Parts: sequence; C-alpha cells; structure tokens
Amino acid sequence: MTTASESWETSAPALSVRQVLALERVLAGEPEVVAGADRLDRPVRWVHVAEAADVGVMLSGGEMVLTTGVLLAGDEGRQAEYVRSLHRAEAAAVVLGLGRAFPSPPDAMRRVAERCGLPLVVLHRPFPFAQLTEEVQSRLVRRKFAAVSLSEAVRGELTALITAGAPLQRLLDEVARHSGCPVVVTNLAHRVLGTAGERPAVDDVLRDWERIARQAGGTEGDGWIRAELGGRGERWGRIVLCGYRGDRATGRLLADRAAEALVLHRMLGGGAARSWEEQSAQSLLTDLVSGIVPARQLLPRARAAGLPVNRRAFVPLVVRGREAHRLDRVLRLLGLPGVVAELADAVTAVLLSLARDQDAEALTAHFAARLRSEPGAAPVVVAAADARTAFDDVPAGLREARHVVDAVAGSAAALDLPAVVRLRDVHLRGLIRLLRDDPQVQSFAERELDGLLREPDEDLLSVLRTYLATGRNKSRTAQLHHVSRPALYRRLEAIQARLGVDLDDFEQAASVHIALLAHDAQQQ
Repeated sequence: MTTASESWETSAPALSVRQVLALERVLAGEPEVVAGADRLDRPVRWVHVAEAADVGVMLSGGEMVLTTGVLLAGDEGRQAEYVRSLHRAEAAAVVLGLGRAFPSPPDAMRRVAERCGLPLVVLHRPFPFAQLTEEVQSRLVRRKFAAVSLSEAVRGELTALITAGAPLQRLLDEVARHSGCPVVVTNLAHRVLGTAGERPAVDDVLRDWERIARQAGGTEGDGWIRAELGGRGERWGRIVLCGYRGDRATGRLLADRAAEALVLHRMLGGGAARSWEEQSAQSLLTDLVSGIVPARQLLPRARAAGLPVNRRAFVPLVVRGREAHRLDRVLRLLGLPGVVAELADAVTAVLLSLARDQDAEALTAHFAARLRSEPGAAPVVVAAADARTAFDDVPAGLREARHVVDAVAGSAAALDLPAVVRLRDVHLRGLIRLLRDDPQVQSFAERELDGLLREPDEDLLSVLRTYLATGRNKSRTAQLHHVSRPALYRRLEAIQARLGVDLDDFEQAASVHIALLAHDAQQQ
C-alpha cells in the first residue's frame, strides 16, 4: 500500500503541458508547438530553467525545461543530443525562447523531438522565464496541498465510519461522494462486490462490465483509476473510480485512501472478501424480492455479479434450514451458476441461472437432494417456483417460493412433502398463509382454539398440530412425539375436552385444522 509520503512524491497533482501553455502569462509569449503536439496531456511535475547542454542528468522526470538554447546554437549534433537527453530523462516538454540564439525553430531539435514524442514549444515573443516558473510552481504547490488535504480528510472520514461499524456500502457511498463518479469494488475475476454513485451512471458502467473492466485492467485512461486491495503480499480485489474527471493524481490519492480503508474494514470485520460477495448477492436478491426496483434495472447488477443472464432460464428457490454458505458450496460442487443470499434467519434465497435446454426440474431436485445429504440439525425445506425465461418475472417467482416455504414452516417434519415443494403442494396451507392478516380469519382462529389458547399448553398444541398434519394418523403422531398410543389417546381426549369438539368428526376436525393453520401463520 502506498504511504502518504510516497503519494506526495509519486502521485502529486500536476498541470498538463496543455494547461501550462494556456496560462495567461505563457500566452503573452505567443507559444507555438512545433513537435510532439499529440503529447500535450503529459503531466508537468515541475518547471526547470536550464541552459546546460547536459541538463538531462539533473532531471528526475516530469519537468518542463525552459531554455534559450544559447549553448546549443550552431551545433546541430548538440541540439539533437540535447533533445534525446531530455527524452531519456522523461521530461514533460521543452520550451525554447526564440531570440538571438535561435531566431526561428531549429530543424534539428524539431526533427528529433518529433521522433522522440517530446513536446517542443517555441516562444515567439520575449518572455521572463521567472514569471512562468513562479506561476507554475505556485499552482503546483496549491494543487499538492489541496490534494493531500482532501486525501487526509477522506482518510479521516472513512476511518471514523469503520470505527462506528459502518457497512461496506456506507464507505463506498462516501468515496463516490468525494470522487463524483461511479465506484466499483471487484474481486480479481472482475466480479462486482459493491458499487456506489448515481444509479443511472452505475448502471451504465455495469451494463457491459466484464468487457470494459478487462479493457481498463491494463490502463488508466478516460478517468479509470484503480487501486489494488490486499495485504501481506496477497491481492484479493480492487477498487475502481470509473470516469473520474478531476486531476488524475488527486484521483490516485483518493483511490489509495479508499483502498486503505477497505482493507482495514475487511481486517476489522474478521472476514474474507467472500463476505463482500455475500453482501452483494444479498442486496441483489433482497431488491428482487421486494420489487421496489424493477427487475430490468437490476439486470446490470446481476450480470456484473457473475450471474449469466443472456438466453437463460432462471429458477427461483427459497430454502429453510441451511445457512447461505452451505448452499453456495453445494452450488459450486454441482457446477450450477447462481447467487445465494440470506433473507431471514435460516431462510435463504437462491437464484439459479440455467441454459434453456437444461432440465430445470431435474437439476433443482438434484440440488435439493444434495442439500439433504449435508449434515445439519434442522430439516431442510426447498421451495421452488417454475423456471422463468424472462428476468422481469424473477421477482414474482422468488416471492412465490418464499410464500411456499413459509406456508410449511414448523410442520415440515409432520408433512409428507416432496423433495422440492411448489405452490401446488401447499394447498389449503398456502391459502391460509395468504389470508393470515384478515381480521375475520384471525377472529375465527381465536374462537375455534380458545380452549387451548386461554390457558396455553404448548404440548397439547404441538400434538394437535401433528395429529391434523398427518391426516389424523394416531400411530404416526405417537411415533413423532415419542409417546405410547395410550399416552397419545389421553392427550387427544384432553384436547377435545378443552376445545369442545369431536376430532373424529371430519367437519369439526377440518374447522380446528384451518384455525390452527391460521394461528400458526399469524405467529410467523
């Protein structure tokens, strides 16, 4: 990681050759670019007045050299070598004041400068070099001070956010505010882990992210400024300022400060970069489930997160009983492309992206079977909606799968569920789930179960729930509750007495069953 002192020396804000030539004092000298006109955006780190023929040995790179050429007049060989020495020293440009030594631009210097790509500027009117030196140096110092002040301010603000326990997104929002451009954090495979900035601008960047990210990987043109993320000799990601319009060196400092903060955030969080991928997936799937953001607007984020989206079939799943990291591991083991995110405690959304000629139902069943073979204390329920070929239909599918998994919550062990539960499998339970907030349904449930709810007995409620879920199968109920048949009969008799019903009567049992389903749905 670049230190602050190194940043001052190697990334100090500079004026370009073009900007120097546009200064009012320089324009008074009637400057003319006679060579290297395509290199005028080179940064000028300093201005140096020198008449020595071997001035190149005194330079460290990035200087604009001012000279009258008095020691070069009449010797084309020395003129050519002078330009070559400046080129070797990586000077930004050379400015030659025309006058007694050179009344017109010297051809030897112009030819070599053009060949080397070194901007050669001549001044047609007498010009005090001291004024130009003073003007440029003062501007550079002011820029350096402003850039380092900004750098330290950003460092302080980001450190304060980290200390306060702010999430990654809050840090990125702060970086985007200072940079005024989209900010993207990726892993080394260019998969997007986080973004910030104005949403339309971010979407424009993400729309074709993989291509432009790889193009920008080797250069920092057009305002793309990168800083590597990592430590102890290992890189694990990068932060990119996309289209930064300010001074490049200032942007470089800003990117470095942001990278330092992100590395610190990761270290203090005790996690790996993988947790950022989980946050990215959670943000994407949460937005899809909520429906607040139209799915088509989320498509660039999905693509940038590594989800294949072109000519695909999307299978929305919701799983209860397994942690998100286990689901992600199973996806990778099976080679299934998808994103995983926890929606609530032990409730995880999965969005599979399959080729349209693949058997979505068979692959979903295979995924569910593999999950069930994973060691875990809780039974696993996999709910799925039918595959969607249009990304716009994915949010409805995720909400349907969530509804299905919630409909069987708490009764999975007692129900004879298929490996993958769908809307058609939840029947009455699904309808009651949809109607659970209706006041009349709530009143009905309270009235039917009053005898058990007035003086709650969780054991009797649990036995009743299992008995009705198994279709009033006494043997199965006794087995699931680990009690003898006589003990079960006594509990059933107590339930019937407290409710004032005959559970052998189908209509009365159905009424109690509906009431219990409604009561359980309201508790979730």
